[in-house]
Amino acid sequence: MNKWISLFLLILIYGCSNSDTPGLKFSEKGREVPSFNADSAYLFVQQQVDFGPRVPNSEAHRKAMEFFEEKLRGYAGSNAVFTQKFTAEGYEENLELGNVIAAFNLSSPDRIMLSAHWDSRPRADMDSDSTRKDEPIVGADDGGSGVAVLLELARIFKDNPPPIGVDIVLFDGEDYGKSGSLEKYFLGSRYWSNNPPVPGYSPRFGILLDMVGAEDAQFPKEQYSMSYAPNLVDEVWNIASEKGYDHYFLNEQGAAVSDDHVIVNEQAGIPIINIINHSRNERGGTEFAPYWHTHNDNMEIISKETLQAVGDVMAELIYNRL
Repeated sequence: MNKWISLFLLILIYGCSNSDTPGLKFSEKGREVPSFNADSAYLFVQQQVDFGPRVPNSEAHRKAMEFFEEKLRGYAGSNAVFTQKFTAEGYEENLELGNVIAAFNLSSPDRIMLSAHWDSRPRADMDSDSTRKDEPIVGADDGGSGVAVLLELARIFKDNPPPIGVDIVLFDGEDYGKSGSLEKYFLGSRYWSNNPPVPGYSPRFGILLDMVGAEDAQFPKEQYSMSYAPNLVDEVWNIASEKGYDHYFLNEQGAAVSDDHVIVNEQAGIPIINIINHSRNERGGTEFAPYWHTHNDNMEIISKETLQAVGDVMAELIYNRL
């Protein structure tokens, strides 16, 4: 932990004074935007799925964590990657977990945070096959796709340093909990928010990517996000419209989705939005795609076109609007 704080001293000294920064104002800067490679992002999803279900305390979980560490060290440098390991109480077991964190453009006092969860669900509780409901899922979209987009952005950052400091946080233990109670969901973001690796860390804003890789995905404006950072939501969705991706980024109100961004905003005070595939039903509740929390959340539902859309919007925001 001391090594991490030492390495990120610049963030501690300068990044905590962002309250005077107009962090949620945006304008085109005329900068060149590097190309996002959907083939590469797709491969990153496949590599995660190949480990098997990435559930806490499993061999696949351990191997995936090592994979993320290796990849991010190759992109950010070995001194800019840190795994925040911690133990959490599960259901009749202690969980060994880890948030994998990487920082880019460390010299910049002006920073943003990008995040996703990297674990997969230990049970397929929504599966139509009742005999397989207790089996873990590989989580190609739910977990895998958000991480894949961030890994591809990290690869781009290596050769094209971003004009602003960017911190990638891969949260663990988001999907561990059982339906009907949120107590044991969002374990990684809860720990990170209550035990910040850099005390006083205060980026301009955060963006959470969750389920951003499925074919024909739709991202309405999630309700909590509109409460936390409406200007950021509008900018992201405007970029998507400009690029012809408004069939993914719907200009309509979404549901209020409980996710890592709620924890980060309410416990760490960081304005953060969630780009998440979902819909809002007639009663205002949340509905997810048919593959959600089932064994159908596999590579067959992953779309390079969707990954490209999300990646293009993120790259434009980072390189040309900040």
